[in-house]
Parts: sequence; structure tokens; C-alpha cells
Amino acid sequence: MKILQNSDIPIYKQIATQFKEQIMNAEIKEGEYLPSIRGLAKDLKISVITTMKAYEELEGEGLIKAVQGKGYIVNAQDTEMIKEQHMRLLEQHLQNAIDSSKLAGASLDEMISMLKVLYTME
Repeated sequence: MKILQNSDIPIYKQIATQFKEQIMNAEIKEGEYLPSIRGLAKDLKISVITTMKAYEELEGEGLIKAVQGKGYIVNAQDTEMIKEQHMRLLEQHLQNAIDSSKLAGASLDEMISMLKVLYTME
């Protein structure tokens, strides 16, 4: 897990986003436990409160649930929920791209052209 200390994105959001991507990409599967809050905080050299906030965000989105005395476990993910999560991430990335495009003075047509080129490159 990579944490950028100088980022505009709060550390708890960085943690939650990375776990979310791992869950949605099935790198962390249903029934697997996330690292303990204290253990992750120690590994990342951050506060337990920050780690807890990340886990609470994931729990609020239904991706994980607390198991008393054991930690946080990944919930079963249905395909519609996974698609919705991917669409949310896509929306965030596109908003960032739009913001960058505006800062660069690019027109909507230029942005659409660039998107078409990038989309077909694979």
C-alpha cells in the first residue's frame, strides 16, 4: 500500500481507495480479512484513528463488515454493486481529467478526441 503524505487526498481516503480497488478487482476476495487496524497503522506509520476512518468508509459502502473480536472481513460482492463501484471510480477519474483539461485550456472536442484515441489504444 502506497501513501502519499504530500497529497491533497486525505490519507484515510488513499487507504480506502486502494482497498476498494483491490476488492473490486478480486485481489482481496469475499471472506478475507483486512489487516488489523492497529497493524496497518503501525505498518504505514499513521494513527489508528486514520486507519479506522478508512475502514469505516469501506464499511459504509458495504464493501466490508466488522466481525466482533476478529476485525474486518470483505463482504460478498454482487456484480451490480461491483459495476456501480467501478462507475463511481470512473466518474471520479473523468472529473479529474475534465478539471485538468480545463486548466490546460483544452476544448471539449479535444478532450473527446483524446479519450477516443486512448480508449482504442489497447
